[in-house]
Amino acid sequence: MVDIPAWAWGATIALILALFVFDLLVAVRRPHAVHIREATFWSVFYIGVALLFGLAVWVLGGSKAGTEYFSGWIVEKSLSVDNLFVFVIIMARFAVPAEFQQKALLFGIAAALVLRAALIAVGAAAINLFSFTFLIFGLILIWTAVQLIRHRNEQPDVEDTFLVRGARKILPVSQDFHGGRMLAHEDGHRVMTPLVLVFVAIGSTDVLFALDSIPAVFGVTKDPFLVFTANAFALLGLRALYFLIEGLLERLVFLSIGLSVILAFIGVKLILQFLHEDVTKSVPEIPTPLSLGVILVILLFTTAASLVRVHRHPEEKAQAGSIRKRREKRPEEEPAAR
Repeated sequence: MVDIPAWAWGATIALILALFVFDLLVAVRRPHAVHIREATFWSVFYIGVALLFGLAVWVLGGSKAGTEYFSGWIVEKSLSVDNLFVFVIIMARFAVPAEFQQKALLFGIAAALVLRAALIAVGAAAINLFSFTFLIFGLILIWTAVQLIRHRNEQPDVEDTFLVRGARKILPVSQDFHGGRMLAHEDGHRVMTPLVLVFVAIGSTDVLFALDSIPAVFGVTKDPFLVFTANAFALLGLRALYFLIEGLLERLVFLSIGLSVILAFIGVKLILQFLHEDVTKSVPEIPTPLSLGVILVILLFTTAASLVRVHRHPEEKAQAGSIRKRREKRPEEEPAAR
């Protein structure tokens, strides 16, 4: 683990905040529907920023740190594609107009980044304090992989999370978006617009994604700095990536299977690492360069197989998948019409 000086942490956090504020200004200052050309430009821009940062890590921290960063970033980027499925469902369920989708995504992504930073700090502390943390992380990833396979054809219930239900009880929810505002007044009463629920839904569903993505990235590097930056740069470009591949997501029919294999592979890697470090050195470890190669091969094969399958069976569409069984609502629990 590389000892990262305070100035490097400060400079990196400042860069991430500056990029987010810049992204927020682009999205909120002039609300508009994002077209393919704009989405492509910003996707390439944020991927380029992430790659340049990785090169800086490689030059300043060495090849090991650089390889771990790129491995973590690819893991997080691939898992974030699964997030996009849920974002599409959220936008459709709450009928968010195209010109307000950027704002909703950015506020949700900001909440996700803060949440993941907290989980990374907890995970790093647990690794330092408890030798069996890798074993727990490995088991969590394998369990998640199994659940994702079992429920790969189910849609997650984005309107029934604990936080969304709680938000509905705070203020009445308007049917109008009121020009993209979060709060408004109707008939002399303060109301929430549907954007508040969209923001809460994106942030709260990311809790479930963080429970697999954080242990997964710790599977390729134990360095909190690399874990944090891999997560941050993967999330920063998520807004543009959403609009770029929104229409292509339904073609990735084998994505859930591919992600399940990746999670299971990293879970096995973490368990082997625990056994190697705490039980016996005779248990082999899986080196990070090999992990990177395996992950890339799985992603490429999954994408190619999905495109071939959809070409032969155009009626098939990918589902978001879920890691928990959808809860059946009783009639009295049905949400009131917005």
